[in-house]
Amino acid sequence: MSEAETSTARGDPDTDRIDWIAASAAIASISAVGIALGLGLPLLSVILENRGISPTMIGLNSAMAGIASLLAAPMVTPIARRIGVRTTMILSILAAAASAMGFYLLEPFWTWFPLRLVFHFSITALFILSEFWINAAAPPTRRGLILGIYATFLSLGFALGPWIFSQIGSEGVLPFAIGSSVILASLVPLLIAWSREPLIGDRQGNAFWRHLFSVPTATAAVLVFGAVESGGFALFPIFGTMAGFEEAHAAQLLTAIGLGNVLLQIPIGLYSDKVRDRRSLLLLFAAIGLLGSLCLPFLVDDWWTMALVLFVWGGCVAGLYTVGLAHLGSKLAGSELASANAAFIFCYSVGMLIGPQIIGGSLDMFGASGFGWALALFFAAYVMLAAARLARGVRAS
Repeated sequence: MSEAETSTARGDPDTDRIDWIAASAAIASISAVGIALGLGLPLLSVILENRGISPTMIGLNSAMAGIASLLAAPMVTPIARRIGVRTTMILSILAAAASAMGFYLLEPFWTWFPLRLVFHFSITALFILSEFWINAAAPPTRRGLILGIYATFLSLGFALGPWIFSQIGSEGVLPFAIGSSVILASLVPLLIAWSREPLIGDRQGNAFWRHLFSVPTATAAVLVFGAVESGGFALFPIFGTMAGFEEAHAAQLLTAIGLGNVLLQIPIGLYSDKVRDRRSLLLLFAAIGLLGSLCLPFLVDDWWTMALVLFVWGGCVAGLYTVGLAHLGSKLAGSELASANAAFIFCYSVGMLIGPQIIGGSLDMFGASGFGWALALFFAAYVMLAAARLARGVRAS
């Protein structure tokens, strides 16, 4: 067992006690941010469309989120090391809340580009530091459980945001005020756990870039998840239309994926704490993702069968993130873990950038079948990587 596997948030190597106050504060804080994201992303697109902005320009503006994440990932850990994790998170919350209101106060379209940069840079910082805090608060034998709870609450936050948007609409200041207020509310759990700030430790040379590859089964898993989540979810309605589903039925299939994501993460996390090597579980999830993707063209005639398959498929695909993050936390600690968490989010952002391009291009070239084939391509690549690592008996990653 590695040193990281026998360390906890408070530096006590001999306890399996979960620091529930610290873990709950980080989970509650990032869940509030998830609600604001779920509300804000569709809100901004609808407002721009109503203002007559072209889909291409809306897409370009939305792409600033990925650019901001890529910029933030290597910078967040050095900033947090200098001024502290909690101070960095507080500043990020304030910046995110201010920029959320800025979208209402500033109407010129060009101003939304720097606003997106500030907003998503801050959100990326919150994700990196919250996940580091959660990983640090969880002992090795309970890490999967804690991260399963984290993934469940984050998914619920993302689901609640669009529901709020459907109730209040896009008119006036109210949706912006709610989004900004929810982000500010994430300060409360952070302040409650003020004394439980995790320590990052001393700087390690080139740690961020090194950790892009130091635990490849974790970082590749989140890259695949980012590609499948961003491209698959965004383009699923188009696949549904090509496959002959009514718009409502296609939306309900997306709901089935989301339910699998929400309901299966805690059982997955619990089980991951019991397996000897989490890489075998990551390989299994990728294999299920591959098989499910290849089966999609053959399920279009039976909505209920497809919904059931997508429920399991969605939970297992999301498990790549949950178990990948747990696997990362089991191998590293302190400043190494903080830098690795940043690399983890960086890879997720890379996946978000390439997924829609590859899946969209495959739909253009091959029609409805191209959707499943493109998804299968990502999973197949990961299956080969994970199988090769396991076959070689590489212990560190």
